[in-house]
Amino acid sequence: MVIDRFFERGREFLGVQYPIMCGAMTWVSEPHLVAAVSNAGGFGCLAGGNTPPEILREQIEETRKLTDKPFGVNLITIAPAYEQHLKLMGELELPFIIFAGSFPRGEEVKAAKATGAKVLCFASTLSIANRMRRYGADAIILEGMEAGGHVGHVSLSVLLQQVLFKFDDVPVFVAGGIATGKMTAHMLLMGAAGVQLGTRFVMAEECQAHANFKERFRRANARDAVSTPQFDSRLPVVAVRALRNKSHDDFGRLQLELIEKLDVDLIHRDEAQEEVEKFWMGALRKAVVDGDTDFGSLMAGQSVGLVDEIKPVKGIIDELVTDAEAELQAVKKKLT
Repeated sequence: MVIDRFFERGREFLGVQYPIMCGAMTWVSEPHLVAAVSNAGGFGCLAGGNTPPEILREQIEETRKLTDKPFGVNLITIAPAYEQHLKLMGELELPFIIFAGSFPRGEEVKAAKATGAKVLCFASTLSIANRMRRYGADAIILEGMEAGGHVGHVSLSVLLQQVLFKFDDVPVFVAGGIATGKMTAHMLLMGAAGVQLGTRFVMAEECQAHANFKERFRRANARDAVSTPQFDSRLPVVAVRALRNKSHDDFGRLQLELIEKLDVDLIHRDEAQEEVEKFWMGALRKAVVDGDTDFGSLMAGQSVGLVDEIKPVKGIIDELVTDAEAELQAVKKKLT
């Protein structure tokens, strides 16, 4: 197949059949979904999130029982148990460590690499991509603002020109708004080592998210996935893209309440920031696990407007690969 030559770099780096990554989604990317993606030839990413270290250990061991294929573990650098998570990666000798949430320090990247793991770091701007390369990241996941969950403020179309077109020393995987094989083909043509999808895999049969959560995805349009604003520089808020509901409005009110407390020194800035993160973790569980789609957080990328069918993980990956191959063949014909 034509696509094999474009898969080569990502395939070699990840050790998988298809360099198609399932993004780590808190409460969603648990062992069953991660293993299903890896067993289907893709690359599953287990979400560390705010998981207690011993529970994360159990999830890693469970995933290893469900698949003998490569998978990664995503660590949130601002999580309360982050340092313990990082130590755990060394103990369990994980082959891939993915830093997310904020930016790891140089010594943390070195510590992760010292365990023998390949390190992937997210980048949502050119400056962050450059910094992660200097720190020694083995690969970059370039994520545009179209993605779901915690996102940056630059679209993938701009980041492709700033980063993907200029970097060749490390593999660059791309994410944000990708849901089809046709788009995957064009990302590969532009030089991506592979793609990462999150929202599309929420609609997998193996995804254990509540049926109410999936139904909201099925009915949503791209414009329904909106990012949260920041009201005050004293309360830095990493934008979160989710389907608008009552939870989205509650978050706005929470920010205003915290800013009022900051005004009169009733709360420290670090405490306020912690309250923000607690809100999202609790709200996300409400939606994904409990099915509360009014007051839970419906984190979704703008590609939610392209997903309206639940199917097996293997069916999703097979469709992506088949459609990508067809598009590459079509492009080849146009150029000859």
